[in-house]
Amino acid sequence: MKITQAELETVCGLTSSLPRNTLPEVAFCGRSNVGKSTLINTLLGRKNLARTSSEPGKTQTINFYKINGRMYLVDLPGYGYAKASKEVTEKWGKMIQRYFAESDQLMYIFQLVDMRHAPTKQDVAMMDLIRYLDYQPVVIATKADKLKKSERQKTESLVRKTLNLSGDDILIPYSSVTKEGRDTICDLMEQVMEQG
Repeated sequence: MKITQAELETVCGLTSSLPRNTLPEVAFCGRSNVGKSTLINTLLGRKNLARTSSEPGKTQTINFYKINGRMYLVDLPGYGYAKASKEVTEKWGKMIQRYFAESDQLMYIFQLVDMRHAPTKQDVAMMDLIRYLDYQPVVIATKADKLKKSERQKTESLVRKTLNLSGDDILIPYSSVTKEGRDTICDLMEQVMEQG
């Protein structure tokens, strides 16, 4: 799939009403420092569409990006941000769950994990929620370029084991530097567009 058009259409805060979109949606979620905004920018071929920062926790809203006029990429707030108060992080969690519950168009939930580390308890909890909602797990393991080839198989196995992924569940190693994994994600998004 070639992405020719991408625009930020809707931004929803804690008290905002979620849009009632009629086009299919794919959501991206992950911990605050997992590289989600960078992935979205490289995926869409735009430098600063999703705001990146050296400070984690930049995305505190649900952002709807309209892609090629045919679908939405939904950027969810990062979880596990250590500097946010417990009250704020709980509100973000409720906002994410509200989106999952209210969206009629959500087709895929892409969960991002940092390939260099074992998934956290929060990553496991998010995966449990994705399964509970009856979505096929799709995990994107970011920062793949930071690992030596000899380390890759071991860390992929660790991610699969920690998140209890089956052989049918999708694990995509991804690098914003080399663009590894980009085509695979775009292919899944194209399937969603065709279903819509």
